[in-house]
Amino acid sequence: MSREEATAAAEEAPGHPAGNLPDDADDLRGFYFRLLLGRPLTWIAIGLFAVAAGVAGSLLVSPAIGAAGAAAALLVGLLVVFGIADSRSEDAFFQVYAEQRGLIAHGKGRLPPATPLLRKGDDRYAERALEGPLGEGIEGTLALYTYEEESTDSKGNRQTSYYRYTIGLAELPECAGFVPELYCQRKFGLRALEGLEDAFRRSKQRLELESEALDERYEIFAGEGQDANRLRQLFSPTFIVWLAELAPEKFAFELVDGNLCCYVNGHKQEAAELDAVGAATATVATRLREESAE
Repeated sequence: MSREEATAAAEEAPGHPAGNLPDDADDLRGFYFRLLLGRPLTWIAIGLFAVAAGVAGSLLVSPAIGAAGAAAALLVGLLVVFGIADSRSEDAFFQVYAEQRGLIAHGKGRLPPATPLLRKGDDRYAERALEGPLGEGIEGTLALYTYEEESTDSKGNRQTSYYRYTIGLAELPECAGFVPELYCQRKFGLRALEGLEDAFRRSKQRLELESEALDERYEIFAGEGQDANRLRQLFSPTFIVWLAELAPEKFAFELVDGNLCCYVNGHKQEAAELDAVGAATATVATRLREESAE
């Protein structure tokens, strides 16, 4: 779908006057569903599918089964149309979102494996990516990122688990010398286990800060041998307040060799949520640049 088609759909959809952005990826689903159902070809395809199912059921079993099969085929046909409408709604939302924010929209693709999160799993990819300005002076990428892990149960059945995040990426080469590695992770588990966790992170050092609010929400680690005092200066009082109180829910970030990856759980498909991840990435990137310049 082109930008022009997506913008036209947003403008034509009821409740979305010209120039207004749909609130989320589902906002235009009803519009596309009605549009598809208004096309004779849609009903011809559904009708042929239902007739074929009805005839097959009648010949192979009984007329009653044939009628039930035709009804089921009709329902399946409508569900398929709804799925197509849902996909087109999502495409249109991201195209218009990108256009109105000066971003370039990309489809499914790979991301550079620059940080631990981007190297996880047996397979990893961005289902959508938006490239361009994330904040004042910060260029980067917003992406709906997924990594997969395959496992085999006791019966030999293979299973795939999917882990989804919305991430913001920015390249900050000027920070590589100041802080080669920095991980600000969401805290989970018991505090009594922190010492045990540290033993498993032998190549990392835990950064302790005098903020209970921050300590309740995050665990912060840096590469071994980095200047802890210099790192503490990075976490200024205003930055600590922002992380503890204003950052998006379940926000975290990683910085490795000048590659910043900020992330939250789940694929965000609402304009306000995407804006929040982009703004949060810009906030962290700006703070890192400020401290690196000193």
